[in-house]
Amino acid sequence: MRNMAEDELAAFRERWKKELTSKKGEQRLVCAPSPSWDVPGQSGQRDLKNRYFEDLKNLNKACTPSKQEEGGCTEDEVCVGEGGGKSAAESEDQPEYVSIARSLLDGRTSPLLGRIQEERTRRKRQYDNRTGVCSASLQQQQQPQRKAKKDEELVDQLIQDLNEVNDIPFFDIELPYELALKIFQYLNCTELGRCAQVSRAWRVLAEDGVLWFRMCTREGYHQDASVSDSPCWKSTLRDCRNLAKTVCSNWKNRVGSISQLQFELGKVLCDVSSCDNFVLAGYTSGDVRLWDTLHWDSAASYLKPNSLSANTDPRPHVSHVQVNSTVAAAAYEDGCVDLWSTETGGEPIYHYQSPGRIQALALSPDSPVLGSAAGPDVRLNRADDHGYWRTVCQAQLPNTVESLVLVPGRGQQCPLVALAAAETVHLLDPRDDEPRTLHSVYGHPVTCLDASDSHVALGVKSTGWAMHDGGNKIHVYSLETGKPAVCVGNSPGDFTCINLRDSPPHLLVCGNKDRRVRVFDLRAGSSVASLYAHHLGVTSVQADDWKIVSGGGEGLVCVWEMRMGAKLWEMHNRHPVRHVRFNTSTLVTANIPDDKSPRGACITDDDLTAHRRSLILLPHFSFNLDLFSTSISHFPQSPNSQRMSSSLYHRFYKGKFNLVTFLKES
Repeated sequence: MRNMAEDELAAFRERWKKELTSKKGEQRLVCAPSPSWDVPGQSGQRDLKNRYFEDLKNLNKACTPSKQEEGGCTEDEVCVGEGGGKSAAESEDQPEYVSIARSLLDGRTSPLLGRIQEERTRRKRQYDNRTGVCSASLQQQQQPQRKAKKDEELVDQLIQDLNEVNDIPFFDIELPYELALKIFQYLNCTELGRCAQVSRAWRVLAEDGVLWFRMCTREGYHQDASVSDSPCWKSTLRDCRNLAKTVCSNWKNRVGSISQLQFELGKVLCDVSSCDNFVLAGYTSGDVRLWDTLHWDSAASYLKPNSLSANTDPRPHVSHVQVNSTVAAAAYEDGCVDLWSTETGGEPIYHYQSPGRIQALALSPDSPVLGSAAGPDVRLNRADDHGYWRTVCQAQLPNTVESLVLVPGRGQQCPLVALAAAETVHLLDPRDDEPRTLHSVYGHPVTCLDASDSHVALGVKSTGWAMHDGGNKIHVYSLETGKPAVCVGNSPGDFTCINLRDSPPHLLVCGNKDRRVRVFDLRAGSSVASLYAHHLGVTSVQADDWKIVSGGGEGLVCVWEMRMGAKLWEMHNRHPVRHVRFNTSTLVTANIPDDKSPRGACITDDDLTAHRRSLILLPHFSFNLDLFSTSISHFPQSPNSQRMSSSLYHRFYKGKFNLVTFLKES
């Protein structure tokens, strides 16, 4: 085929040569412009020819230099000689079609090349059809390059493609449904709504239940649900978002209900812990009470002590309590530690005795792992796969352990404990032979400690000349590398509380004795908010992505808006706030007195007024109300609320549980 095409091109050149040779004697070309070109007929003919070859002028310039430019003469040129009468300047002013013809004879690019290539393609297609050999890949490789389309044709083609609204999207035909669903899962709610308006096929994909189920769980709703639990996850997500907006508005406007978790006369509150819907409290009488805020009539409310503590007279006080979603733990003044199941309650499922008083008690928030410290002795217990508790690690430190935190997210197979003893912070791993030292600066004691799944934060008290270097600071260490990640804070007062575990990502909230609540950005090492909160110092604090709840030594609980730094509302009780914990729709606060034996604490005492002043209540606030919302008020606020609180105290003496709802005053 290639030889045949070359033969045709050679024959075409010969015919052109003969035509030009025959016309050479008839038409004489002149070098300079002649007045004959001004003749109307000749001028029009020349303009027509020039317009015909005007589009190919640039193409001729791109061709290889001709023989004339190289200094030689062609057949069609008349060289300067003795009998010629022609000069080299004559060939420069010849008509353009003559140069085009010469280019064709020399084998240069011609306007007919595209037509010749199309003829080649047609003959090859006929040849393939006759032989039955047709390969798509071969055609694609050998297909000649077509002539470029003009800009107007490209625009018309684009408009035509956009107007093809009747065509089905490409992935509805070429891609499986599961693969198209995989592509759609990267879109957000707004983008899915726009895709649903494209066509019916896109609407089916955009409203698939799996997409909306994943989006619902990604935003934190119904984490334990499955796809089959809801007939329409799109509506479920819409309802969850509307409820979240309502709860947020109730938080800001102090709209909700309050429940007073109360106990019998003569029991002074010692410690409180809460997790999810469970609230655990320990009293000076040795009693431990567990509330389930979702099931108030649960049989697991009363937790029985171990036989040793129960037979002791008087019964030892409860020093520490801890609770998570599966177990509850309590430590007594005599060194006993009891562990109960939150599902069954009743008798302890595990018990052990320490040689001294328990100084610190910690329970993992997401796994059945319990850590305790009595003086310098540290003990770590966990449940195995069958539910049996056993001791997995025991260690002894040089100094007395003051605080203990279990790192969340480690599971029960590889727990990790952070310990603060004097000016040193240790990491205890059961797989290691001895505790590792994470932080130690002589003469700078650690005042508070907290840990997340990747970092450990500790407040350090600066003394002596170190106070001239910015004051007290908070050091944050990486658990992966064991090296300092960031150092924040610059305060003359001691840091009293740190909350890193429950804070938003890359944020740390802390309280100080200088009466301020501070929020730090761990990425930049700068302060995000600094709030003047409590005149007796901050004792407890927690924050989420938009609000901060803090408690102070004067008994004040404040709710702040983080971005504006404004106080939304506050509540006051007599004793210092030792526990603040909230989730999306509930808030638990505990006011624990420093004096555990006030006058009038016993029923036989003659001064019950003193007991009323030392009355300990556990307010439980619920903001998850929509239709019948009420306003939360604090004691005392008005004569009506004063009479209501007096009735509450009377019921408190009798040991009855009360659900108190304060109505919004007009």
